[in-house]
Amino acid sequence: MGNMEQLARYIKKENEDGEKKERKNTKQSRILEIFFRGLRGEDISVQKLAYEYEVTTKSISRSINDLKNFLSEHRELVGNTDLQYSYQDRCYRLYMDDFLTNKELFALVEVMIGARAFSKMELLTLTEKLKRFTTTEDRPKLNELIRKEIYHYPEVKHDCESVQETLWQLINCITEKREISIDYYRMDRKWVTHRLCPASVMFTDYYFYLIAFDSEKDVAKPYYFRVDRIKEITVHRKKRAAFDAVTFNEGELRKRSLFMWPGKLRTIRFEFSGPSVQAVLDKIPTAKIIERKGNNIYLIEAEVYGDGIKMWLLSQGSWVKVVAPTDFVKEMRDEVAKMLEQYHTDVAD
Repeated sequence: MGNMEQLARYIKKENEDGEKKERKNTKQSRILEIFFRGLRGEDISVQKLAYEYEVTTKSISRSINDLKNFLSEHRELVGNTDLQYSYQDRCYRLYMDDFLTNKELFALVEVMIGARAFSKMELLTLTEKLKRFTTTEDRPKLNELIRKEIYHYPEVKHDCESVQETLWQLINCITEKREISIDYYRMDRKWVTHRLCPASVMFTDYYFYLIAFDSEKDVAKPYYFRVDRIKEITVHRKKRAAFDAVTFNEGELRKRSLFMWPGKLRTIRFEFSGPSVQAVLDKIPTAKIIERKGNNIYLIEAEVYGDGIKMWLLSQGSWVKVVAPTDFVKEMRDEVAKMLEQYHTDVAD
């Protein structure tokens, strides 16, 4: 009885394999497979495909010609996509306008490496996927360039399992206007839980940030959380009704939340005497020149949230002098006094 069952399973498997093989060898299936192989960057060899599909080279050539005709007749759908023959390598390769050039892909990879926002494994995965959208000839050179860059990649430590997964979960909550609770590591590494109305996510200075409002406190004051420090997200059924109490404009919020430090919204003015005022305007989206004074001194006004702007202005040293508002001038003066105190010494020069 056992031998009969084994024979029955063998016959069933042979029939299933035969059906799969028959489906694979249909003309339509071959054309689709050839197209997607080309998309993956494979070299399309007539001889190799004929051997693999167990058909004649004429059958493979007809399939390739049918595919070339389809691509030619449906330019409005596929754009400038074509299978081109390489006489040197004796194979076909797929070319399309949507392929990335060497310089485009390398520029993207350089941005991702410089941002340091992803883990090394996430960066490798993204890079491998991007490389599929380059031509076959470009890949050897790109592989060597990218290999050297990623080898020295300074990975930033993350508390979440995946920055990409956490980002996507937050985006969905923002889109659906869901309140959330997050388990979060603060700067001092204390573990806290916050219930929030998520508003936006943005990237700056190596990190992705969640911009959110406290569901139970001041709904007009944004808070900032590094996405990579969010360990867990709980999505609530309740929608963010707290936003009914405020006028919320995501674009304006993003422009004013550049430095990711909590605090009130205020308009500040400062004089700038550094070598590049354009660098200031690029750094602060809301900044505008109010007046140009002598000796290349510019009076600049900007509207910003939080105290992060204070740290940035202090980093500009003597190039910056804050002139308004009065309370902010006092804050800056007090901070500079504390800095000077750090350098007081009893040792004579």
